Amino acid sequence: MSNSFFKNQGPFLISEITKFLNIKVDGIRLNQKIKDIKDLSSSDKSDITFFHSKRYKNIAKNTKSLFCITNNALKVELPKNCTPLIVDNVLVSVSKLTAKFYPDSINDNFDDTVEDIAKTKFADNVNYGKNVLVGKHVSIGSNCLIGHNSIIEKNVSIGSNCSIGSNTIIRNSIINNNVKILDNCVIGKHGFGFFPTNDKNIRYPHIGIVIIEENCEIGCGSTIDRGSMSNTVIGKNTYLDNQIHIAHNVKIGENSIIAGQVGIAGSSIIGNNVKIGGQAGISGHLKIGSNVEIGGGSGVIKDIPDNSKVMGYPAKNFREFLREKK
Repeated sequence: MSNSFFKNQGPFLISEITKFLNIKVDGIRLNQKIKDIKDLSSSDKSDITFFHSKRYKNIAKNTKSLFCITNNALKVELPKNCTPLIVDNVLVSVSKLTAKFYPDSINDNFDDTVEDIAKTKFADNVNYGKNVLVGKHVSIGSNCLIGHNSIIEKNVSIGSNCSIGSNTIIRNSIINNNVKILDNCVIGKHGFGFFPTNDKNIRYPHIGIVIIEENCEIGCGSTIDRGSMSNTVIGKNTYLDNQIHIAHNVKIGENSIIAGQVGIAGSSIIGNNVKIGGQAGISGHLKIGSNVEIGGGSGVIKDIPDNSKVMGYPAKNFREFLREKK
Protein backbone atom coordinates (compact mmCIF):
# COMPACT_ATOMS: atom_id res chain seq x y z
CA MET A 1 0.00 0.00 0.00
CA SER A 2 1.26 3.45 -0.92
CA ASN A 3 0.62 5.70 2.07
CA SER A 4 -0.14 9.21 0.93
CA PHE A 5 -1.56 10.86 4.03
CA PHE A 6 0.25 9.72 7.19
CA LYS A 7 3.80 10.72 8.05
CA ASN A 8 6.19 7.81 8.49
CA GLN A 9 8.62 8.32 11.40
CA GLY A 10 10.96 5.56 10.17
CA PRO A 11 13.30 4.13 9.29
CA PHE A 12 14.14 2.23 12.48
CA LEU A 13 16.91 -0.28 13.02
CA ILE A 14 15.68 -3.83 13.51
CA SER A 15 17.51 -3.73 16.86
CA GLU A 16 15.26 -0.83 17.92
CA ILE A 17 12.16 -2.73 16.85
CA THR A 18 13.04 -5.96 18.63
CA LYS A 19 13.87 -4.04 21.79
CA PHE A 20 10.64 -2.04 21.53
CA LEU A 21 8.59 -5.25 21.24
CA ASN A 22 10.72 -7.16 23.76
CA ILE A 23 11.68 -9.80 21.21
CA LYS A 24 14.80 -11.92 21.58
CA VAL A 25 16.26 -13.24 18.36
CA ASP A 26 19.75 -14.42 17.47
CA GLY A 27 21.72 -14.37 14.25
CA ILE A 28 20.25 -11.29 12.59
CA ARG A 29 21.82 -8.06 11.36
CA LEU A 30 20.91 -5.66 14.15
CA ASN A 31 21.83 -2.64 12.00
CA GLN A 32 19.31 -3.54 9.28
CA LYS A 33 17.11 -0.51 8.56
CA ILE A 34 13.35 -1.01 8.36
CA LYS A 35 11.56 1.72 6.42
CA ASP A 36 7.93 0.75 6.95
CA ILE A 37 5.41 -1.79 8.24
CA LYS A 38 3.20 -3.38 5.58
CA ASP A 39 1.00 -6.42 5.01
CA LEU A 40 2.35 -9.69 3.65
CA SER A 41 1.55 -9.03 0.00
CA SER A 42 2.80 -5.45 -0.31
CA SER A 43 5.95 -5.57 1.85
CA ASP A 44 9.46 -5.77 0.40
CA LYS A 45 12.98 -6.26 1.77
CA SER A 46 13.06 -2.89 3.49
CA ASP A 47 9.77 -3.43 5.34
CA ILE A 48 8.64 -5.46 8.32
CA THR A 49 5.42 -7.47 7.99
CA PHE A 50 3.15 -9.67 10.12
CA PHE A 51 1.41 -13.05 9.90
CA HIS A 52 -1.37 -13.84 12.38
CA SER A 53 -3.73 -16.35 10.74
CA LYS A 54 -3.45 -19.56 8.72
CA ARG A 55 -5.93 -18.02 6.33
CA TYR A 56 -3.03 -16.04 4.86
CA LYS A 57 -0.45 -18.83 4.70
CA ASN A 58 -0.32 -18.90 0.89
CA ILE A 59 0.44 -15.19 0.84
CA ALA A 60 2.99 -15.61 3.64
CA LYS A 61 4.96 -18.14 1.59
CA ASN A 62 5.66 -15.44 -1.01
CA THR A 63 6.34 -12.43 1.16
CA LYS A 64 9.43 -10.43 0.23
CA SER A 65 9.95 -9.02 3.71
CA LEU A 66 13.06 -10.08 5.62
CA PHE A 67 11.30 -9.86 9.02
CA CYS A 68 7.84 -11.01 10.04
CA ILE A 69 6.03 -10.65 13.37
CA THR A 70 4.29 -13.94 14.00
CA ASN A 71 3.90 -16.82 16.48
CA ASN A 72 5.47 -20.25 16.90
CA ALA A 73 2.63 -22.07 15.19
CA LEU A 74 2.82 -20.01 12.00
CA LYS A 75 6.55 -19.41 11.57
CA VAL A 76 7.00 -22.62 9.55
CA GLU A 77 4.90 -21.12 6.74
CA LEU A 78 7.37 -18.29 6.09
CA PRO A 79 10.03 -18.45 3.34
CA LYS A 80 13.60 -19.15 4.42
CA ASN A 81 14.79 -15.61 3.77
CA CYS A 82 12.19 -14.16 6.17
CA THR A 83 13.16 -14.13 9.85
CA PRO A 84 10.23 -14.80 12.21
CA LEU A 85 9.93 -12.45 15.18
CA ILE A 86 7.98 -14.44 17.75
CA VAL A 87 5.49 -12.67 20.02
CA ASP A 88 2.62 -13.75 22.26
CA ASN A 89 -0.02 -11.66 20.50
CA VAL A 90 0.75 -10.75 16.89
CA LEU A 91 -1.89 -8.08 16.37
CA VAL A 92 -1.18 -6.27 19.63
CA SER A 93 2.51 -6.12 18.73
CA VAL A 94 1.69 -4.92 15.23
CA SER A 95 -0.58 -2.26 16.68
CA LYS A 96 2.18 -0.94 18.93
CA LEU A 97 4.75 -0.95 16.12
CA THR A 98 2.41 0.72 13.63
CA ALA A 99 1.81 3.47 16.17
CA LYS A 100 5.60 3.92 16.41
CA PHE A 101 5.88 4.35 12.64
CA TYR A 102 2.69 6.44 12.31
CA PRO A 103 1.85 8.15 15.61
CA ASP A 104 -0.67 10.49 13.98
CA SER A 105 -2.85 7.62 12.73
CA ILE A 106 -4.34 6.52 16.05
CA ASN A 107 -6.82 9.23 16.97
CA ASP A 108 -9.30 11.08 14.77
CA ASN A 109 -9.82 14.29 16.68
CA PHE A 110 -11.51 17.16 14.88
CA ASP A 111 -9.36 18.78 12.22
CA ASP A 112 -8.15 22.13 13.56
CA THR A 113 -6.69 23.10 10.16
CA VAL A 114 -10.11 23.69 8.58
CA GLU A 115 -11.32 27.10 7.51
CA ASP A 116 -14.38 28.51 5.82
CA ILE A 117 -14.32 27.56 2.14
CA ALA A 118 -15.03 31.18 1.25
CA LYS A 119 -11.54 32.03 2.51
CA THR A 120 -9.79 29.32 0.46
CA LYS A 121 -8.67 28.89 -3.13
CA PHE A 122 -11.86 26.91 -3.79
CA ALA A 123 -14.18 29.88 -3.20
CA ASP A 124 -14.56 30.71 -6.90
CA ASN A 125 -14.33 27.16 -8.26
CA VAL A 126 -16.81 25.16 -6.13
CA ASN A 127 -20.57 25.60 -5.76
CA TYR A 128 -21.07 25.32 -2.00
CA GLY A 129 -23.73 25.85 0.67
CA LYS A 130 -23.54 27.54 4.04
CA ASN A 131 -20.97 26.73 6.73
CA VAL A 132 -18.70 24.56 4.56
CA LEU A 133 -15.21 23.97 6.00
CA VAL A 134 -12.07 22.74 4.23
CA GLY A 135 -8.81 21.48 5.77
CA LYS A 136 -5.20 21.35 4.57
CA HIS A 137 -3.94 19.10 1.80
CA VAL A 138 -7.29 19.07 0.00
CA SER A 139 -7.81 19.16 -3.76
CA ILE A 140 -11.19 19.58 -5.47
CA GLY A 141 -11.79 19.23 -9.20
CA SER A 142 -14.03 21.26 -11.47
CA ASN A 143 -17.82 21.43 -11.41
CA CYS A 144 -18.24 20.13 -7.84
CA LEU A 145 -21.04 20.77 -5.34
CA ILE A 146 -20.73 20.71 -1.53
CA GLY A 147 -23.85 20.96 0.64
CA HIS A 148 -24.53 22.88 3.85
CA ASN A 149 -22.55 22.15 7.04
CA SER A 150 -20.19 19.69 5.38
CA ILE A 151 -16.52 19.39 6.33
CA ILE A 152 -13.81 18.29 3.94
CA GLU A 153 -11.09 17.58 6.50
CA LYS A 154 -7.39 17.24 5.80
CA ASN A 155 -5.98 14.77 3.30
CA VAL A 156 -8.78 14.54 0.74
CA SER A 157 -8.67 14.49 -3.04
CA ILE A 158 -11.99 15.02 -4.85
CA GLY A 159 -12.22 14.65 -8.62
CA SER A 160 -14.36 16.58 -11.07
CA ASN A 161 -18.16 16.56 -11.33
CA CYS A 162 -18.62 15.33 -7.77
CA SER A 163 -21.50 16.11 -5.45
CA ILE A 164 -21.08 16.10 -1.66
CA GLY A 165 -24.30 16.33 0.36
CA SER A 166 -25.03 18.32 3.50
CA ASN A 167 -23.76 17.38 6.98
CA THR A 168 -21.11 15.09 5.54
CA ILE A 169 -17.54 14.64 6.84
CA ILE A 170 -14.70 13.34 4.65
CA ARG A 171 -11.08 12.68 5.66
CA ASN A 172 -8.14 10.60 4.37
CA SER A 173 -9.90 9.76 1.12
CA ILE A 174 -9.43 9.80 -2.64
CA ILE A 175 -12.70 10.36 -4.46
CA ASN A 176 -12.60 10.02 -8.22
CA ASN A 177 -14.67 11.77 -10.89
CA ASN A 178 -18.47 11.73 -11.06
CA VAL A 179 -19.06 10.50 -7.50
CA LYS A 180 -22.15 11.41 -5.48
CA ILE A 181 -21.95 11.30 -1.69
CA LEU A 182 -25.33 12.10 -0.16
CA ASP A 183 -26.25 13.73 3.16
CA ASN A 184 -24.96 12.75 6.61
CA CYS A 185 -22.13 10.46 5.48
CA VAL A 186 -18.81 9.90 7.26
CA ILE A 187 -15.99 8.83 4.97
CA GLY A 188 -12.39 8.05 5.95
CA LYS A 189 -12.47 7.99 9.75
CA HIS A 190 -10.69 5.14 11.55
CA GLY A 191 -12.39 1.77 11.84
CA PHE A 192 -13.48 -0.28 14.85
CA GLY A 193 -10.08 -1.80 15.57
CA PHE A 194 -8.89 -2.31 19.13
CA PHE A 195 -7.67 -4.99 21.52
CA PRO A 196 -9.24 -5.36 24.97
CA THR A 197 -6.82 -5.67 27.89
CA ASN A 198 -7.34 -5.84 31.63
CA ASP A 199 -7.04 -2.11 32.27
CA LYS A 200 -7.73 -0.45 28.89
CA ASN A 201 -8.42 -1.07 25.22
CA ILE A 202 -5.50 -0.66 22.81
CA ARG A 203 -6.68 1.08 19.65
CA TYR A 204 -5.25 -0.18 16.39
CA PRO A 205 -3.75 2.58 14.18
CA HIS A 206 -5.38 2.99 10.78
CA ILE A 207 -2.82 4.05 8.17
CA GLY A 208 -4.93 3.18 5.13
CA ILE A 209 -7.29 5.46 3.23
CA VAL A 210 -10.64 5.24 1.44
CA ILE A 211 -10.66 5.13 -2.36
CA ILE A 212 -13.98 5.67 -4.15
CA GLU A 213 -13.67 5.02 -7.85
CA GLU A 214 -15.51 6.96 -10.55
CA ASN A 215 -19.29 7.00 -11.08
CA CYS A 216 -20.17 5.74 -7.59
CA GLU A 217 -23.02 6.85 -5.36
CA ILE A 218 -22.94 6.66 -1.55
CA GLY A 219 -26.37 6.87 0.10
CA CYS A 220 -27.46 9.03 3.03
CA GLY A 221 -26.15 8.21 6.48
CA SER A 222 -23.50 5.76 5.25
CA THR A 223 -20.13 5.24 6.92
CA ILE A 224 -17.00 4.04 5.12
CA ASP A 225 -14.01 3.41 7.39
CA ARG A 226 -10.49 3.91 6.12
CA GLY A 227 -8.18 0.90 6.02
CA SER A 228 -6.03 -0.25 8.88
CA MET A 229 -3.04 -1.66 6.98
CA SER A 230 -4.45 -1.69 3.43
CA ASN A 231 -7.02 0.62 1.78
CA THR A 232 -10.80 0.48 1.76
CA VAL A 233 -11.93 0.54 -1.89
CA ILE A 234 -15.31 1.08 -3.57
CA GLY A 235 -15.09 0.02 -7.22
CA LYS A 236 -16.36 2.14 -10.10
CA ASN A 237 -20.07 2.39 -10.86
CA THR A 238 -20.98 0.82 -7.50
CA TYR A 239 -24.05 2.20 -5.73
CA LEU A 240 -24.63 2.12 -1.98
CA ASP A 241 -28.08 2.75 -0.54
CA ASN A 242 -28.76 4.60 2.73
CA GLN A 243 -27.36 3.70 6.16
CA ILE A 244 -24.69 1.27 5.02
CA HIS A 245 -21.52 0.52 6.97
CA ILE A 246 -18.34 -0.48 5.12
CA ALA A 247 -15.62 -1.45 7.63
CA HIS A 248 -11.85 -1.08 7.33
CA ASN A 249 -9.96 -2.81 4.51
CA VAL A 250 -13.15 -3.87 2.67
CA LYS A 251 -12.81 -3.97 -1.10
CA ILE A 252 -15.94 -3.84 -3.26
CA GLY A 253 -15.68 -4.47 -6.98
CA GLU A 254 -17.25 -2.70 -9.93
CA ASN A 255 -20.92 -2.37 -10.89
CA SER A 256 -22.26 -3.62 -7.55
CA ILE A 257 -25.52 -2.58 -5.87
CA ILE A 258 -25.92 -2.70 -2.09
CA ALA A 259 -29.31 -1.98 -0.50
CA GLY A 260 -29.99 -0.14 2.75
CA GLN A 261 -28.68 -1.05 6.21
CA VAL A 262 -26.15 -3.59 4.95
CA GLY A 263 -23.05 -4.08 7.09
CA ILE A 264 -19.79 -5.46 5.72
CA ALA A 265 -17.19 -6.36 8.35
CA GLY A 266 -13.48 -5.68 8.04
CA SER A 267 -11.19 -7.08 5.34
CA SER A 268 -13.90 -8.81 3.31
CA ILE A 269 -13.56 -8.70 -0.46
CA ILE A 270 -16.63 -8.30 -2.66
CA GLY A 271 -16.41 -9.11 -6.37
CA ASN A 272 -17.87 -7.36 -9.43
CA ASN A 273 -21.56 -7.20 -10.31
CA VAL A 274 -22.67 -8.19 -6.81
CA LYS A 275 -26.18 -7.45 -5.52
CA ILE A 276 -26.81 -7.39 -1.76
CA GLY A 277 -30.33 -7.04 -0.33
CA GLY A 278 -31.26 -4.76 2.54
CA GLN A 279 -30.18 -5.52 6.13
CA ALA A 280 -27.80 -8.30 5.07
CA GLY A 281 -24.63 -8.77 7.11
CA ILE A 282 -21.28 -10.05 5.86
CA SER A 283 -18.68 -11.25 8.35
CA GLY A 284 -15.05 -10.21 8.20
CA HIS A 285 -12.18 -11.68 6.16
CA LEU A 286 -14.53 -13.31 3.63
CA LYS A 287 -14.35 -13.49 -0.16
CA ILE A 288 -17.58 -12.93 -2.05
CA GLY A 289 -17.23 -13.80 -5.73
CA SER A 290 -18.44 -11.89 -8.77
CA ASN A 291 -22.04 -12.02 -10.02
CA VAL A 292 -23.26 -13.05 -6.56
CA GLU A 293 -26.74 -12.20 -5.27
CA ILE A 294 -27.33 -12.08 -1.51
CA GLY A 295 -30.93 -11.91 -0.31
CA GLY A 296 -32.12 -9.26 2.12
CA GLY A 297 -31.67 -10.04 5.81
CA SER A 298 -29.09 -12.76 5.11
CA GLY A 299 -26.10 -13.48 7.33
CA VAL A 300 -22.97 -14.43 5.38
CA ILE A 301 -20.38 -16.24 7.49
CA LYS A 302 -18.33 -18.07 4.85
CA ASP A 303 -16.91 -17.44 1.38
CA ILE A 304 -19.31 -17.43 -1.57
CA PRO A 305 -18.13 -18.54 -5.04
CA ASP A 306 -18.83 -16.69 -8.28
CA ASN A 307 -22.32 -16.74 -9.80
CA SER A 308 -24.05 -17.85 -6.60
CA LYS A 309 -27.43 -16.79 -5.23
CA VAL A 310 -27.79 -17.13 -1.45
CA MET A 311 -30.22 -16.26 1.30
CA GLY A 312 -30.91 -16.86 5.00
CA TYR A 313 -28.79 -17.28 8.09
CA PRO A 314 -26.34 -18.76 7.69
CA ALA A 315 -26.59 -17.80 4.02
CA LYS A 316 -27.04 -20.81 1.76
CA ASN A 317 -27.98 -21.60 -1.83
CA PHE A 318 -31.26 -19.89 -2.66
CA ARG A 319 -33.02 -23.08 -3.83
CA GLU A 320 -31.91 -24.94 -0.70
CA PHE A 321 -33.26 -22.07 1.40
CA LEU A 322 -36.66 -22.26 -0.33
CA ARG A 323 -36.87 -26.06 0.09
CA GLU A 324 -36.30 -25.73 3.81
CA LYS A 325 -39.06 -23.13 4.10
CA LYS A 326 -41.72 -25.35 2.50
